[in-house]
Amino acid sequence: METISGLGKLDRERLAALIQRTKGTISVGEAAEILKVSPTDSAKMLARWRKTGWVSRVHRGIYVPVPLESPTADGPLEDPWIIAERLFAPCYIGGWSAAEYWGLTEQIFRTIVVMTRQKPRDRSPNIKGTNFLLRTILERAMFGLKPVWRGQVKVSVSDPTRTVLDMLNDPKLGGGIRSTVDVFVSYLKSEKKDTKLLIEYAKQLDNGAVFKRLGFLAERFAPEETYVIQECQSRMTKGNAKIDHDLPADKLVTKWRLWVPNSWVTVEPK
Repeated sequence: METISGLGKLDRERLAALIQRTKGTISVGEAAEILKVSPTDSAKMLARWRKTGWVSRVHRGIYVPVPLESPTADGPLEDPWIIAERLFAPCYIGGWSAAEYWGLTEQIFRTIVVMTRQKPRDRSPNIKGTNFLLRTILERAMFGLKPVWRGQVKVSVSDPTRTVLDMLNDPKLGGGIRSTVDVFVSYLKSEKKDTKLLIEYAKQLDNGAVFKRLGFLAERFAPEETYVIQECQSRMTKGNAKIDHDLPADKLVTKWRLWVPNSWVTVEPK
């Protein structure tokens, strides 16, 4: 455990300048530019401050200031969303993390879902005790996003409609299809509901499996949503999909060309 020790006057002034002129994180390059020193010197400086507990390294060449009230430098991230924006941009917060933000689920998820244009080797990194789940997306899929401010940092999060759509596209992002259904039903009952936008987003994403899952779930859990059901029916693609690739699916619902668990065929609408 790293304990925090004292800083000299010059170091205090330099660190204060960096905190004032950066936004939550400090890179070696930023430190060199702000303090008018070489990258080598800034790297050594940050490494020294890390050793004395005034900054904490979250990634190679990226540091965060340690809060004054923290007794050690080993504490958890103050705001994982800021770290996600710094490390994985261009990106947005999605899946169950966005559902929590919009109040569409009461479940507590300890992993942060990040949809990124990057192609990271490690798609489940742990950064100072915080787990991240990374999903690579195409540039054309960067739509339906809302900017939110986390301190001085602007972070993108999927809007409620896009959040639901991402879960229908990949139920893992909702914690599985059962949790995804809960979010979907919550969305339909909320003031955030916008079924026309949901269909428009689905068309823009252009994945036939999304229409199959959406149509089936709407008919099963929200049969009054006739617009959604009819739009999904009119966009049926060839081939069969699974309701959730992580669930055994032994019954084909031919109307929706969708494999589902046998128990789902007789489940009563909510």
